[in-house]
Amino acid sequence: MSHPKNPDLAGRCGHVAIIGRPNVGKSTLINRIVGQKIAITSRKPQTTRQRVLGITNLDGAQLIFADTPGWQPRPRTAFDKLMNRQIGRALNEVDAVLMVADARAWRDEDEPVAQMLLEATCPRFLALNKIDKITDKTLLLPLLQSLTQRLPEVEIVPISALKGRGVNDLLKTIGRCLPHAVPLYPEDQVTDQSERALAGELLREQLMRQLGEELPYAVHVAITAFEDRPGVTYIEADIWVEKSGQKAIVIGRQGARLKELGTAARLALEQMLGRTVYLQTRVRERAGWTQDPVALSQIDLGSG
Repeated sequence: MSHPKNPDLAGRCGHVAIIGRPNVGKSTLINRIVGQKIAITSRKPQTTRQRVLGITNLDGAQLIFADTPGWQPRPRTAFDKLMNRQIGRALNEVDAVLMVADARAWRDEDEPVAQMLLEATCPRFLALNKIDKITDKTLLLPLLQSLTQRLPEVEIVPISALKGRGVNDLLKTIGRCLPHAVPLYPEDQVTDQSERALAGELLREQLMRQLGEELPYAVHVAITAFEDRPGVTYIEADIWVEKSGQKAIVIGRQGARLKELGTAARLALEQMLGRTVYLQTRVRERAGWTQDPVALSQIDLGSG
């Protein structure tokens, strides 16, 4: 008779919300967990805007992670408030909550997220990320001791999402606390994101990476056409900006910047989809869309 490697994991299934301030590595972690890129990353805040669902199976357990936007302690726009509400909704719909923080330093911005973690009624976990950036690991001990006292019922696991260190231990720790339930998704499915949605995010990733210092976060990508044709996927995308000056930045001199962005996004899409992609992009000025309820209602941030 065969025995599962971890009988305490077998037969468990549940949803886990990933929360944290911007730039602590939540999207890098979810990509590491599922083994491929489903969430965009950059060094700029507000990279993640919509709920991204990542699914992994481990020793008979299915863990379903919801990557949420970074918490905005001082939301300035209706769009910021909308993203914060995404986090609140996610916490009400999960079986466990995982906070991610930077192991190198605990900041004031971590405090409201930690308070949300403490107020959760389900199992709670804290991943101290980026331990690969700490050369002297003894420097981590004072933070671990302090957080263990402040968060007495929270299990703390040091990890490196980038290098994969400690991630398997984190998954096992969380998996043991999930309810016994049948899997909700096929074993080979890693996300509920459609290819259309992923296409929009990959284009926005290039905008964030290449224009992060020049362009405010008043930019949005809307996929207006996504069609599989013989041998090629045809995609049309509108890039929303709020001001004419922002439009000029995105387009660049004689369209050079937009062409560069489109090429980088197309190559990323071809790698993800495994086929040839034709990508057409347009830049549209939509004044004040981050404060416009009608415009915000057109943005799909996911159901979580």
